[in-house]
Amino acid sequence: MKRKTLLCAAIAAAIGIPAVHAAGQEARIGQSRIAQPAAEIQAGARVIVKYRSGTLESTSNMAKARAVESAAARAGAGVRSARGAAVSATHMRRLGIGADLLRLSQKLDRAALENLVREISADPAVEYAVIDERDYALGPVRKLEAQPQFTPDDPFFAQYQWNFRTDNPGGIDAEGAWDVNTGEGVVVAVLDTGILPEHPDMMGGQLLEGYDFISDAFVSRRGTDDRVPGALDYGDWNPVADECYAGSPVQDSSWHGTHVAGTVAETTNNALGAAGLAHDAKVLPVRVLGRCGGYLSDIADAIVWASGGTVAGIPANENPAEVINMSLGGGAPCDAVYQSAIDTAVANGSTVVVAAGNSNSNVVNFRPASCNNVVTVGATRITGGKASYSNYGDLVDLSAPGGGGSADPGNGGWDGYILQAGSDAATTPDSGDYLYSGYTGTSMASPHVAAVAALVQSALVAAARDPLSPADMEALLKDTARAFPVSIPASTPLGTGIVDPTAALDAALEEPCDPEIEDCGPDAIELVNKVPVRGLSGGAGSEALYAIEVPAGVTGPLSITTSGGSGDVSLHVSLDEEPEAGAGQWNSTRPGNSETIRINNPAAGVYYVKLVGERAFSNVTLQARHR
Repeated sequence: MKRKTLLCAAIAAAIGIPAVHAAGQEARIGQSRIAQPAAEIQAGARVIVKYRSGTLESTSNMAKARAVESAAARAGAGVRSARGAAVSATHMRRLGIGADLLRLSQKLDRAALENLVREISADPAVEYAVIDERDYALGPVRKLEAQPQFTPDDPFFAQYQWNFRTDNPGGIDAEGAWDVNTGEGVVVAVLDTGILPEHPDMMGGQLLEGYDFISDAFVSRRGTDDRVPGALDYGDWNPVADECYAGSPVQDSSWHGTHVAGTVAETTNNALGAAGLAHDAKVLPVRVLGRCGGYLSDIADAIVWASGGTVAGIPANENPAEVINMSLGGGAPCDAVYQSAIDTAVANGSTVVVAAGNSNSNVVNFRPASCNNVVTVGATRITGGKASYSNYGDLVDLSAPGGGGSADPGNGGWDGYILQAGSDAATTPDSGDYLYSGYTGTSMASPHVAAVAALVQSALVAAARDPLSPADMEALLKDTARAFPVSIPASTPLGTGIVDPTAALDAALEEPCDPEIEDCGPDAIELVNKVPVRGLSGGAGSEALYAIEVPAGVTGPLSITTSGGSGDVSLHVSLDEEPEAGAGQWNSTRPGNSETIRINNPAAGVYYVKLVGERAFSNVTLQARHR
């Protein structure tokens, strides 16, 4: 993960660090961490199995274990220890999605584990079986009464947070959005490495208690395998090369979850450090990643719980999240476990926002970014162009600032990074100082979108309007994204554009049309019965919308024609709605300009007429008539 760290005099004074530590802006660039391809993830000894309802295995833990052991026997010699001992299985727990987690008596290599899962899946009692692999944090490299164009007094906002400002092509209009809403009343769950709750810029009341879902003491660095309340980040440093997967580096703790949570809701306008985009929202930190990432089974349970769902053995979540952010992933397509957990969260009303990944590859091969019912976010640079590392593809919904690293110099090189709360502690939370870190990655882009979703939901509730469903939120975010300021290659699509908080708020808060007091139809030029409209012209691909109202009692046909002039036009007509070019209820697409649509016994209503230039045309006459 590319990282730059910064400690300013203000925070040094706040936490009592000698002035010598506050003087410099020394850079510390860490190792890259990206989601590893599935073939490189270290195989383990845990599998997730969903048994079909009505089977013995669905009700008996002993039968669940026996079914896995039988599959291991069928799988053959590869699924045995070095001494030839058969694999046995122990039931660990039931997941929130209704599947079961089982631990094998020994670790298997990748091929043997995949073979075992195939055998388990072939059992008629099994709905699906998935390896319980580890995924990783992604990274390469009270409401304010604001004055118009509210600008916070956080010292790093104007100096370093280019991503929240419009004085560069790649930033978003945070200040304009803050004139409308700051996220009050909305809960954003951040499923990540946990949180540093005593960071001075994360102590403004935004942090809820959260929960630590890591169920493996090696990964969590806690004393037991138990899950516990709170989401303290114990550190995710790796002291030994290759301990996580083949080629995994020695690296310091990232404090990734604190940085991501800071983008969502870092304390703002407190004359300290940096700003957060939805800074009056609440952050629900949910720890799912630690040393060597986090298990799929833990992540799935955390998704369900964060949304307000039930997970056995865990107290009910008293603060269900309207928005869930996951800046994490693995190098494999979406699987049944992830999809089931996400579907549960969406059914509970949570909008799930995920990072696309940082492998400069098609997102179809990465999870959870390739899952259905998620908002998948790519990363852009300060130029507004594609960040070199960002995954891409048709499954990317939209993009947000993720930074571009040293390729975008300025402000001492900080224009290449997303700056938020962090620490220079190399290992445990108390082994260093609180400061600010500059990261790049889709991990950094995703919380921008999650925060915009929080702003929208808060604004709607404040306006006594219903919040959006996850599907409607996704559509709003995509429809209101602004166009990329630079060309994005067709081979590496990054969605509909860059997230635009002000446009999203404006669209969400637009007053719905009341048909009893106003015309709620699309904007169209009125056609008067039997009165021709002459001299029409347009270019190839141009469209113009007209409308004629047919009253009740009309007995003769409605005739709509074009004639004269040069070029080639087509006609498309629909009743009470705007027709799509080529897909109206009635269409005329003959070569040239002589088009006719005849509607016998027309129903009363407004008929919308779309005139399309198939080629450039001029001096065309359009007429509608009825008796």
